[in-house]
Amino acid sequence: MSKQENKIGNYRYRILALVFMATTINYFDRSIIGVMAPTLQHLFDWTNKDYAAIMVSFKIAYGIGLLFMGSIIDRLGTKVGYTLSIVIWSVFGMLHAVIKPAFSLVGFMMARFGLGVGESGNFPAAIKTVGEWFPKKDRAFATGIFDASTSVGAIIAPFVVGAIVSVDGKNWQIPFLITGVLSSIWVVLWLKTYKKPEVHPKVSKEELDYINSDSEPETSEKIPWLKLLPKKETWAFSLTTVTDGVWWFYLFWGAKFLGEQFGVDINNIGLPFLIIFVLADFGSLLGGYASGALIKKGWSINKARKITLLACALIILPVAFVPVIASKWLAVLLIGIAAAGHQAWSVNGYTMASDVFPKKATASVIGIGKMIGVAIAVVADIALGSVLDKANNSGYFWAFVIAGFSYLFILGFVHLLMPKMTPLDDNLNYISQ
Repeated sequence: MSKQENKIGNYRYRILALVFMATTINYFDRSIIGVMAPTLQHLFDWTNKDYAAIMVSFKIAYGIGLLFMGSIIDRLGTKVGYTLSIVIWSVFGMLHAVIKPAFSLVGFMMARFGLGVGESGNFPAAIKTVGEWFPKKDRAFATGIFDASTSVGAIIAPFVVGAIVSVDGKNWQIPFLITGVLSSIWVVLWLKTYKKPEVHPKVSKEELDYINSDSEPETSEKIPWLKLLPKKETWAFSLTTVTDGVWWFYLFWGAKFLGEQFGVDINNIGLPFLIIFVLADFGSLLGGYASGALIKKGWSINKARKITLLACALIILPVAFVPVIASKWLAVLLIGIAAAGHQAWSVNGYTMASDVFPKKATASVIGIGKMIGVAIAVVADIALGSVLDKANNSGYFWAFVIAGFSYLFILGFVHLLMPKMTPLDDNLNYISQ
């Protein structure tokens, strides 16, 4: 750590560590069903359409939840709002374990619905926390650090599941229960640790000045999300989240694709997922660092974020060829590189919201944007499940083609909607640059 950082203080990184932990738990919980998908599908006799319905149930709830959870977090504050979110998702995560085979489809749909409502609060709360605790020039890197935990959760899941659950499904309930214990520990730490930086007794004046060094003063008056809807910046950010459907495709359908294409089962999915999500972690960190470094070199925030997004879109393109590749490990590598590009893209997309909107509206904007992304992902799941049942694996071909080319098209529309990324003040008016 530099002498300057020692003088300023670094309590903000303790808060970031808790956000990292929460998002790791979130993605471990979310990833379990994707890892066990082939086993559960065989155990409960689900069709691909049934499995898609379970995924859609989660995403519908997640999308609905994003609309009100972001607003609730902005109104209740990060401390209470984040706690509420993780308690809800933990309860419904553990409820998966009590579902009986006779009601497996309906039961899993209901449990995933509740899980989706709870998990919808994680990213609005996490991005809001970063906005409260980090200056703009550091937010992309801070977001990259906590966003890397999505891959950590996804990496842990196959190894835990593989160690506990057999190919025939024995002990499938246990992984769903583990998250309840982890979440309880997190809630205690969060309630004990978190306060806003301006009232936190362990934050020095120097650190607080650094946190607020490039932010405009804000009033405490809340901004309703209906006031955010007409802003073109809200829709520009929302477009960047459409690619969440690609990430969820890797997460929820990746194990099924590798199983059907290359014979990978629950006992050997760990290494492919490790490669994919370690690369994704690298993308999170590099994507956050890259745009922040460009800003520190004198680039405008607008140019730094968008050039980084363009680089991400370009490295993702080769994933379109995965369905026609005969080598399992080359396919895994290309998916991993695309996952890295996606994570770097997401880090900069999330940070654009806090670059443009006042801190007190960030969670609401994130909620609105990610709801749009979820709606697209729901349509994609329904289509993919139906095509796979009717035409075998040809659905994967189109899924990967869309995954490869969508980022470039989306970036073009984002730039048309928000060419300059001019910040908005407390009343959502443009701030003179």
